[in-house]
Amino acid sequence: MSQQVAETPRTESFIDLFRSMTANIEQVIKGKRDVVQLTLLALLAEGHVLLEDAPGLGKTTIGKALAATLDVPFGRVQFTPDLLPSDVVGVSIWNRSSNEFEFRPGPIFNGIVLADEVNRSSPKTQSALLEAMAERQVTVDGVTRSLTRPFMVIATQNPLEHEGTYPLPESQLDRFLVKISVGYPERAAELEILDSHGAVDLLENVEAITDTRKVQSMIRAVKSVHVSPALQGYLIDIADATRRHPALSLGASPRATLALQRIARARAAAAGRNFATPDDVKALAPHVLSHRLMLNHDAELRGVTAAELVDEILQVIPAGAA
Repeated sequence: MSQQVAETPRTESFIDLFRSMTANIEQVIKGKRDVVQLTLLALLAEGHVLLEDAPGLGKTTIGKALAATLDVPFGRVQFTPDLLPSDVVGVSIWNRSSNEFEFRPGPIFNGIVLADEVNRSSPKTQSALLEAMAERQVTVDGVTRSLTRPFMVIATQNPLEHEGTYPLPESQLDRFLVKISVGYPERAAELEILDSHGAVDLLENVEAITDTRKVQSMIRAVKSVHVSPALQGYLIDIADATRRHPALSLGASPRATLALQRIARARAAAAGRNFATPDDVKALAPHVLSHRLMLNHDAELRGVTAAELVDEILQVIPAGAA
């Protein structure tokens, strides 16, 4: 009984703070609550987000509003073919006055980093993000430097413009916890956008709702959410089904299974529960798994999508008593 009383304030605080963060970002991102909440869940699960959609749908605004809400520094990198790895992580420059090399950190040393049009740069520059995303640290000239926490990369890519792009390799796609499509707003939401975006920049009205200490506390709370052995078996069954599916040449990796478990915990915490359920897994699996799967040639010719295959697998695999 005493344990339940002790946990109640934490749960209520988590829910209230999550809702406040969502509402704060929605001041500038109209009619896209699912997108906002998925981004927040990825943050609390210590993951990174890949936003893929047409230009002008608010991908950059999401990153800026999130950084303002968390009161953390925001960094933006415009990926272009001539971008160098040092433009991302930083560079050591000789300081004549001190007679030694001085490290000048790149934009990766921020809390929220927007990698805009990440598939526009060369694979070498894309790989500069890899260590930062995976290890939350960068190594320059043999010196390893830790990144700030919380730390999240929000990468964007435009699926409509294929000329001059370098497709992200599977190893890098696997580093993104979720892939989200923003999509066009509904009519009512777009009317609200026209009405609200006048002479005043709405981002200026986005105030800090929380701070790094509270966010880190929420991240720790997410890690304490219980995942039953039965639910873990359900996660493995889903991953195994992708590996054996005849339309897929590459299934979900163990990293993908771990990622799905992490964000399922975050969704449970946001709903006020200290345990994850199959519904959490089903709601998030398409966003976590689709970009990690590789279709075989026959499936591509038939126009099948990875998201459709994930939905098919979720309908077939029984949740059981998970």
